[in-house]
Amino acid sequence: MDLRLAAYAVCIEDGRVLLAHAVRPDGDRTWTLPGGRVEHAEDPLDAVIREVAEETGLNAVVERLLGVDSRVVPAAERRLPGRPELHNVGIFYRIRIIGGRLRPEPNGETAESVWTPIPEVARLGRSSLVDIGLALAQTVPPTGHVASVPVGGLIRH
Repeated sequence: MDLRLAAYAVCIEDGRVLLAHAVRPDGDRTWTLPGGRVEHAEDPLDAVIREVAEETGLNAVVERLLGVDSRVVPAAERRLPGRPELHNVGIFYRIRIIGGRLRPEPNGETAESVWTPIPEVARLGRSSLVDIGLALAQTVPPTGHVASVPVGGLIRH
């Protein structure tokens, strides 16, 4: 089994959430939260700030830890065929933008980042991470954990 530790940013302003349009090498596009893999010896808090800057061009500060999501992606549902199942541990932070200018990620997987009205999110082809992040931000559970989001239809791993 592969293991991935990642940090994700939930930024909500004026009823809108900041989303990143990720483009896979095969051209498949999915809306997701800014964020990604925590590098070797990197603090997850530093990782989420770095990822927001890389993917969106925006500078951010962390306001609070929202929670942690742990999921196993079956081997058959991995992006790359032949890979074993993936245990993804995602750390979600509420962030606030303090500067920068919104832009695509240079030479990266994020084609664009946009402010999306929260009611419109349900109509987007998106990663389940978006729903997890919004649920954590809207309910702020004391355990830092919300129920898993079923994958299917517009919602993907």
